[in-house]
Amino acid sequence: MSDSYLRAPLPRKHTVAVDVGGVAVGGNAPVVVQSMTNTDTADIEATVRQVAALARAGSELVRITVDRDESAAAVPHIRDRLAARGVKVPLIGDFHYNGHKLLADHPACAEALDKYRINPGNVGFKDKKDTQFAAIVETAIRHDKPVRIGVNWGSLDQVLLTRLMDENAANGSPLTAQQVTREAIVQSALISAEQAEQIGLARSRIILSAKVSQVQDLIAVYTDLASRSNHALHLGLTEAGMDTKGIVASSAAMGVLLQQGIGDTIRISLTPEPGGDRTREVKVAQELLQTMGFRAFVPIVAACPGCGRTTSTVFQELAQKIQGDIREQMPVWREKYPGVEALNVAVMGCIVNGPGESKQADIGISLPGTGETPAAPVFVDGKKVATLRGASIADDFHKMVLDYVEQRYGGGKVGAAAE
Repeated sequence: MSDSYLRAPLPRKHTVAVDVGGVAVGGNAPVVVQSMTNTDTADIEATVRQVAALARAGSELVRITVDRDESAAAVPHIRDRLAARGVKVPLIGDFHYNGHKLLADHPACAEALDKYRINPGNVGFKDKKDTQFAAIVETAIRHDKPVRIGVNWGSLDQVLLTRLMDENAANGSPLTAQQVTREAIVQSALISAEQAEQIGLARSRIILSAKVSQVQDLIAVYTDLASRSNHALHLGLTEAGMDTKGIVASSAAMGVLLQQGIGDTIRISLTPEPGGDRTREVKVAQELLQTMGFRAFVPIVAACPGCGRTTSTVFQELAQKIQGDIREQMPVWREKYPGVEALNVAVMGCIVNGPGESKQADIGISLPGTGETPAAPVFVDGKKVATLRGASIADDFHKMVLDYVEQRYGGGKVGAAAE
């Protein structure tokens, strides 16, 4: 067999570690999952609820919009109410256009945040750009806060882009406009990082990002950025879109980069449906990292896709119930059952692959397919321990999963059930 079929992810590219409110980003730390609220930050209670929900879902960093005086004034109260609820997730302030003024006018906000995000494309314009950028960096130094310098091609520095376009036009072998834009994005991040370091912000307090909305552009930009810098990198496909489009595009782009060892923290930027669940982007980010083998967040529930042999919906309903219950219980299980995130459960629908797949799982069940004997063998740690029958198969197996978790991860021993 060719080695290409056995290829493991490349080692993480060495980056400088950054401490963000007690969460390590870069260095040898695991890839960190983050997300962003879509509430009006001035609405303190709504923002607290959403930050808490994102943290409960597993977001290890949460970014909030700080766009005006009211939102800046709300930040310390949001931090206090989160602390009262026992939510310790680091908060990142997202600043555009007026961040220098808001941080200066609201020192309590500057202190309450764990990191500031600056966009070089709109931190200031013309002769004000450098002074306003410097003001935010100096505030970060004064409060000992890290900064993400986040370039976005939707708000790219037009002075820089125009200069590079003009230089390219005068070149005897000009690049395409797309290639020049990619270079402008990379240069914007690197130039801004250099400016921040010259002002006095340590490299260990800087994270870079270079967001674009097309898969191949993201891969090209971050591959280039990683080759020219050892700053910690935040990955994300901006304006990825809704539902499966956003999930597929983000996973395709970031999967390639992560496989190459590029990326220290990620966000899946999904456009939610009106009133939709914001935590979905956290779950997708976790699933991306877990399916690629970088981290384990929740037990894996393997289930077959179904075919003409599985006309009953019992296995689908059981898989859905177990997976839903696991996610719901994980905030408690993480504390009560150390290591439970590595659990592997199989819910299979017929005799073709059911027994074999179930044996590979920690605990698995092979439900009867169409026309099969109405019996469901259960396997624990590779051994058949029971055969379930009757109308209560699903409930019985669900109880066995909960008992397995308690016995294996709660300090007891997994006992074999009677046949």
